[in-house]
Amino acid sequence: MSLQLLVETALYQASQLFMLPILLAVILLFVYAFYAVGVFVWQRRQRHQGLEGAFDLLYSWQKNPAMSNIELETQAFKRLEIPRIVTRVTPMLGLVATMIPMGPALKSLSGGDLAQASDNLTVAFSAVILSLIAASLTYWVVNVRRRWYAEEIVQIETLRLAGQVQS
Repeated sequence: MSLQLLVETALYQASQLFMLPILLAVILLFVYAFYAVGVFVWQRRQRHQGLEGAFDLLYSWQKNPAMSNIELETQAFKRLEIPRIVTRVTPMLGLVATMIPMGPALKSLSGGDLAQASDNLTVAFSAVILSLIAASLTYWVVNVRRRWYAEEIVQIETLRLAGQVQS
């Protein structure tokens, strides 16, 4: 067995080892995206009704008025961190989940086994579709929440200034 064939076989087998963990990660991130949308809808409902909630910076500031804007911004970034990571990582995992079964699909196609090629391509395209849906949902949540947090920081600053003027 030549060195090149040995390396190619090792690379192929190593890539196949990642298929199951990647597919599981895609499924988990897909489920998380719907959880994030659910939390977002709940937060939107609270905001619309004028209720304070644990995700609001204004609520945090009222509990601790000594918080600076930098601390509030840090808290906002912290709250957005996981959905931002999901937004960026999920499409990459979808691409990996698409590429891994392409090798076996092409091999099956060249051997005339259309059913096996079709099975591999179905997995590949299903994974990328779920990944893109998850990334799209979390992207939307992150961007709207980012605007909400910016508006809340402006509101807090306005309240601070109003408190200084009245003093």
